[in-house]
Amino acid sequence: QVQLVESGGTLVQPGGSLRLSCAASGSSFTLSAMGWYRQAPGKQRELVALITSSGSTNYAYSVKGRFTISIVNARNTVYLQMNSLKPEDTAVYYCNLSTRDRGDYWGQGTQVTVSS
Repeated sequence: QVQLVESGGTLVQPGGSLRLSCAASGSSFTLSAMGWYRQAPGKQRELVALITSSGSTNYAYSVKGRFTISIVNARNTVYLQMNSLKPEDTAVYYCNLSTRDRGDYWGQGTQVTVSS
């Protein structure tokens, strides 16, 4: 089994910054991609950012230019740097791990609230 542990969510003012972290541990795996998704109340879960094992990235249009996803392969850890945060970024953020040999995994979620 693989476990994902997320951290970094908190209350932040509009215009502020946060960095989310997600570390994978447990059984060994072959990484395909890691990503961040978010779900706001009453809305469906949506992709925020994705990074593949080769370093290719993909961002939701709403966060392009404000968020940056990065990965430290040796630590199986993915980060999401979020700048210029807006109230509409408020959501529970979930980490996702996609492997080539052990399926997909989700973290427990971390709450990000952007409010003055």
